[in-house]
Order: sequence, then structure tokens, then C-alpha cells
Amino acid sequence: MNTKLHAICDSLGRPINFFVTAGQVSDYIGAAALLGSLPKVDWLLGDRGYDADWFRNALKVKGIQACIPGRKQRKKTVKYDRRRYKRRKRIEIMFGRLKDWRRVATRYDRCPTVFLSAIMLAAIVIYWL
Repeated sequence: MNTKLHAICDSLGRPINFFVTAGQVSDYIGAAALLGSLPKVDWLLGDRGYDADWFRNALKVKGIQACIPGRKQRKKTVKYDRRRYKRRKRIEIMFGRLKDWRRVATRYDRCPTVFLSAIMLAAIVIYWL
């Protein structure tokens, strides 16, 4: 059983919100789920998987500038701030630190709710205590 973990982080790379989807589901589902819980920010750094015109338009309506590189298959290239995009490493470091917890890395829990609670518990201990 595979899962994808979608997260909203602050500028320091600390997680604020999580959402778990099935592994074979597109990243657009996670983007749509997290869109409503976005805090008031100026920029959003995202992976190529979140590159969609509807997502960019939804961010623009909220007053958020997207720093998401375009997919390889995109016909019209999208400009993004490469220098700002390098800060996404903080998010990748956050995922790596969560996987230091064996329960999260090996996904012992079959139930997605229990797995998400283990992720949240690890995030609280690592970043907020």
C-alpha cells in the first residue's frame, strides 16, 4: 500500500498541515485539499507535481504568488523565481526528518488515519516541543 504525504510548511520548514492521499492518486487531489487551509502568505513554493493552471489561478485569487516550476510536458513554459525555489530544500529536509521516525518511514500502520496521526505526533515532537 502506497501513500503520498502533502504538507504545508512555514518559512522555516516547520509543518503546519498535512494531508495523505493514495499513492496512485495525482498531486492535484492533495493540492485541492490543502488549498482551503493555506495561511495568509505572499509566496507558495511547490513541486512540479502541483503545476496546474487551475491551482495557479486559485493561488492568484487568494493573493499568493506561485513559485512552481512547469512540468516537462507543458507546451507553454512558466516563469518562476529559481533563487526562491531553492528554499524548497527546507521542505525536503522536513520530510527527511519525519522519516527518521521508523514508524513513519516504514509505514507500519495500515489505516491512513492512524498513519496520519503518527506523522502528526512525530512532527509535534520534532518541531514544536
